[in-house]
Amino acid sequence: MRLRSSLIKVSDLVACDRDAMFGLMQRAYANIQRKQFEADLAAKEWVVQVHDPLSERLAGFSTQTLLQAEVDGKLVRALFSGDTVVDPQHWGDIALAHEWGRLAVSLIESHAEQPLYWFLTSKGFRTYKYLPLFFREWFPSADAPTPSRERAVIDALAREVAPLGYDANTQLIRAMPDKEYVRATLADPGHRAQSDRHVRYFIARNPGYQRGDELCCVAPLSKANFTAAALRVIYPAASVPLAG
Repeated sequence: MRLRSSLIKVSDLVACDRDAMFGLMQRAYANIQRKQFEADLAAKEWVVQVHDPLSERLAGFSTQTLLQAEVDGKLVRALFSGDTVVDPQHWGDIALAHEWGRLAVSLIESHAEQPLYWFLTSKGFRTYKYLPLFFREWFPSADAPTPSRERAVIDALAREVAPLGYDANTQLIRAMPDKEYVRATLADPGHRAQSDRHVRYFIARNPGYQRGDELCCVAPLSKANFTAAALRVIYPAASVPLAG
């Protein structure tokens, strides 16, 4: 890790933090509006930030909150990752994923008796690729059909996030005309569309990704469901606890 990571409560952000975050969003997304950015931020609880330790410049962030919904008469909770962006010159640095993983583990340990998921809405293939990188099991997936339980969890959480825009038939949140979308230079999968089955699957499931449609996804959030790669990111240079 070359970047320095931190977890900050949204309520503790100051004006320069918000300006820097919005600046990163403008470089990565088209049609981004400050009012919508602030509204999305206000609905979150935490921000994972990564900074360049030499310049102290913000290099990336991801907004987070804990959702809850009722599925078959039982309460389900999910860590929801919202706006996420990293400066392209720092792609490959694991600091943001490491800090997110620490947050995820803290929630796993504090909600040990309750069903817990990661809920992700993917506008682009890079975001979707976190699922096979971090989890042994996730949905929807090219490797297995979505079980009815996870389908119901996706529907319930998506309706919490986007009650008007969610299409349960496709599991997509349809982009409104004023919705931001990933800039074409970053959204284009290039050769990955042929060489990577996960990228191919994402494009097939979300053909409107270029206009900002979002594919709703879940993964059971438990230590047992983390891949070996995820555990190395979360616990770098340390013994890895596998139970949970």
